[in-house]
Amino acid sequence: MSIPHRLALISTCALLAGCITYPKTPPVSPEQRANAATVKTGPFAWGISTSSWQYEDRETDQDGTPVFRTDWDVLMDAGKAPARGNTVVRSWSDFDKDVAALKKIGVTHYRFSLEWARIEPEPGKYDQAAIRRYVGMARKLKAAGIEPVACLWHFTFPQWLYDKANPKKSNWLHPEADARWDAYVRKVVPALAPHVRYFAPQNEPNGQIGTAYLNGLWPPAMTAAFGTYAAATRASARQFRQAADIIKSVRPDAVVMSVQALPWWERGLLDPTRACLHGMLRMNFDHLDLIADKCDVIGFNYYYSQHASPIAALTANSQRGKTFTMMGWDIDPAGLYKQIRLVGKRYGKPMMITENGVATTDDKERESYLAEHIGAIEQAKKDGYDVRGYFVWSLLDNYEWHGGFTDTFGLGKMNPKTYARELKPSAYAYRDTIRRGGVKEIPPAVLQASKRR
Repeated sequence: MSIPHRLALISTCALLAGCITYPKTPPVSPEQRANAATVKTGPFAWGISTSSWQYEDRETDQDGTPVFRTDWDVLMDAGKAPARGNTVVRSWSDFDKDVAALKKIGVTHYRFSLEWARIEPEPGKYDQAAIRRYVGMARKLKAAGIEPVACLWHFTFPQWLYDKANPKKSNWLHPEADARWDAYVRKVVPALAPHVRYFAPQNEPNGQIGTAYLNGLWPPAMTAAFGTYAAATRASARQFRQAADIIKSVRPDAVVMSVQALPWWERGLLDPTRACLHGMLRMNFDHLDLIADKCDVIGFNYYYSQHASPIAALTANSQRGKTFTMMGWDIDPAGLYKQIRLVGKRYGKPMMITENGVATTDDKERESYLAEHIGAIEQAKKDGYDVRGYFVWSLLDNYEWHGGFTDTFGLGKMNPKTYARELKPSAYAYRDTIRRGGVKEIPPAVLQASKRR
């Protein structure tokens, strides 16, 4: 899950520059578009997405120290992120409970992530038992009739790649990052490949890089470091391409997916040169443009739309009402339709919505939100756009980065005493949608967007 972009400074800089251009569409030949349509993914994927850091409990030493540490631990130690604890929702110890809940909901696909720091707690030192545990998760999903989708990186880095004294040489940009990433991928992919066909090398690298190097909120917490942001974008894309090549060398029939953060951006006030809008579109697409040719499926996460302007940035997260989530995000299913249309035209490849969900304490609102966004997908498919799947964020209420445990996205929750998975009515509504193969109605705003093609 990404947090909303906090763009006041970025937007102001873009305005002052006045020269940020629309991201140039990468060339896609008719032959490439035809070949993309032949990618075999099977029936429409009805899924749920999660992440290791937000779900997994972890072992500690006798003094209570976790057996591995990430850059996010460093951030929490500094008081710059909510405490996470070691229990979370116990998906490491109680994965069978997750599988049972997934079966009740009836999903066909499940996206989970591997924690790099758990697997390689020290440089070159691998925890083989941890690798076997992740392989076991994939096998259990397959045995339950659920297709595993393995994400190799979801926001967090091993602490040993994070240098607080030299943030420009941390994480993506650490001198050993390329070599250690290559070795890590070569360890885990062959182990997973007999049981996993769908691989997502990275989750929302564009959102993470923007939040880490422009907004100053995530490690290495740099603000308006535009040059470092660009370097990290290139490094992350290079490492994605490394992983894609390794995956295909191990399993040629693998489906390699992107997972990008793609809110829908509208032009806002005080943007006479469209610099703000173009800047936000570059945050959406600059990374994806560098990796799209390596992707069999363009996967992206969609939660909200926003106007690209300093005014909108200053009011982000403060909006309240029926059309906003508890996090202040604008609920806009028509934005999802428009994003599908744009991405489909831009890349000419099959698409999956790899995350979509709403933070709310009103489960009826969650049911409506999911139904309306699924309706947007159905209309896009009717209009000829090649959408192959939809994944809800998320299975359970979990740790939400800067939102801690306050922002509740789950179709269920964990009982803190028994650790049982307690599903909400929205989980069963999603089950009924899966059984029915879709929703009953298309939202009027989506229909209007469809007519304005």
